[in-house]
This record gives sequence, structure tokens and C-alpha cells, in this order.
Amino acid sequence: MKKLITLAAVLALVLACSAYADPMPGGSRLIFTTGGAQGTYYGFGGVLAGKVGEKTSTTITAITSGGSKANIEAMQDGDAQLGFVQSDVGAYAFRGTRLFDERVTDFSTVANLYMEQVQIVTLDPNIKTVADLKGKNVSVGAAGSGVYFNAVDVLKAYGLDIDKDIKPTYQSFGDSVEALQDGKIDAAFIVAGAPTTAVTSLAATKKVYLVSLDDEHIIKLLAESPYYSKNVISKNLYNTDDDVVTVAVGAVIIARDDVPEADVYNFLYGVFENIAEITAAHAKGAELNVGFAASYTAVPYHPGAVKYYSEKGMKVSGK
Repeated sequence: MKKLITLAAVLALVLACSAYADPMPGGSRLIFTTGGAQGTYYGFGGVLAGKVGEKTSTTITAITSGGSKANIEAMQDGDAQLGFVQSDVGAYAFRGTRLFDERVTDFSTVANLYMEQVQIVTLDPNIKTVADLKGKNVSVGAAGSGVYFNAVDVLKAYGLDIDKDIKPTYQSFGDSVEALQDGKIDAAFIVAGAPTTAVTSLAATKKVYLVSLDDEHIIKLLAESPYYSKNVISKNLYNTDDDVVTVAVGAVIIARDDVPEADVYNFLYGVFENIAEITAAHAKGAELNVGFAASYTAVPYHPGAVKYYSEKGMKVSGK
């Protein structure tokens, strides 16, 4: 009897490990474009890629990139199969607006992962509101980036024109932080999940201030741009004097339509069945939620994602 129990236990363990290691027979090797080295996309993306590779048969390689638009272009060129995009940029691509002259329709949603806060960072305590940016040297992200359009939207809500009322510079997160440290700019728009590596590094050596948005202007912004939502950055993240009120967009994972269904399923399996382990490796893991993952409506979901969410009792719009 003892042998039978032992054999049964071993068999159960083997089956469990087998299912856990290879939920679907995917086996593809996929390139996952993220963002700059000092942004949340790259740091968190690397953790997710590693966990998917560890727990499933799908191998994901996370690499740095120019961010949302560049990630969509890399997919179009066949240089990547997965990528991060801001929720608003995904909508721009699918509709063929703003950053995109034509519709891009050969990609699908995998998951909406977490909120990306619009962080207006400065070392100048006299810059207290968005209105105080008038006449200042301000980094507004890379030219044509999602961050640029976030800056356009926020400034417009306060009656400011990005070309006429500020002195814009076009820099990555890392370059923006260096320029702030060197006194070359007065403030920088950084749109990424907080805490963001670039800002955390700056806050380790300097007193950092984040500009809050007031409710009147947030309401005005949301009326014109409904893909934003009100968000609060805790004062504990960067040791600011108070909590910071701002707006945020979603950080969405997308995939080329021709990525096998099994591999997209495996990506979601590797992430959402291992949230505790991911959280131990990166703070953003604490924000993972399968319900939120299934909440993006601007771009239809990949068949592999439709399958995963349906098994969780959720229906998403697929292709």
C-alpha cells in the first residue's frame, strides 16, 4: 500500500510539473521589444520574459527599444513578435491617427498590464503647477513618441501650446534625467509605471519634485482624451513631500497576428499563474490582475489571449 501511495504521489508530481512547465506545446522563440534601459518597460519586461521561459515551452527575449511606436514598427518589419505599447498609442496605430499616417491592423492585444503615470519631474521647487512650465525648457519625450502626445494633451488642458509656450527638447528618460542634473532643462515629462528607474536614480541623489494636476484641468483633459484616467503617485515612491495627482494610460502587451496561439497563451500563463514570483522580482508585479488584463477595448485580442481569458471566465473581443 505504501508503494502504491508513493508511486501515486510521484506520478501526480510529475504530471503537475509537466503541466506547469509546458501549459501548451508552443516552443517558439519570440523577440519582445520593450523601451529604454531606464524605463519600466525594459526592467519589468525582462522579468516577465524570464518567467515565461522558465514556466512554459515558449522562449521570450526582451530587448531595449525606442518605445511604443518603435515597437509597432519593429513588428511591421518582422523584427519582433511581442511589444509594449501605451494604451493610447495602440489606439492611434489601429485607427491610423496622430503617430500613424495609415491604420496598422496586423497586431492584437495580449494584456493590459498596469497603469503608466504621466510624471512631470523637476528639481525646481518653484515649479508647482503645469502653468509654471510656461517659458521653461522642458523635455517632452522623443520626437513623435507617445510621451510627446501625452505632453501635448496635458499642456493643452492648461491652455499651453507645446511649440509656443514652452521650449521643448526631445529626449529619452535617461537623457532627460541627465539634463535635469546638469541644469540644461527645467522639467521633463516621463510616462512610465511608477516607480520608474530613471526617476528613482535621480531621487537617490537629488530632491525630486513632481507636478500635480488639479481636478478642474483633469476633468477638461479627460473630456477631450478619454483614454486617460486620474491616478495618484504615492509620496513614498520618490520621497516627495506629498502624494502627486496626475493622469495615466495603460501599459499594454501586443503581438503580431501571426504569433502562434499557443505562444500567446503561454505568455499569459507564465505571467498570471506566477504573480507572486514576479512580484518578488519587480514591484510592478503587485499590480498584475487578470481582470484588468482583459479590459483593453481599442484593439481586438489575439486568439491565444481569447483562449486564456475564456478559461478564466472572461470574454474579450478577438480577431
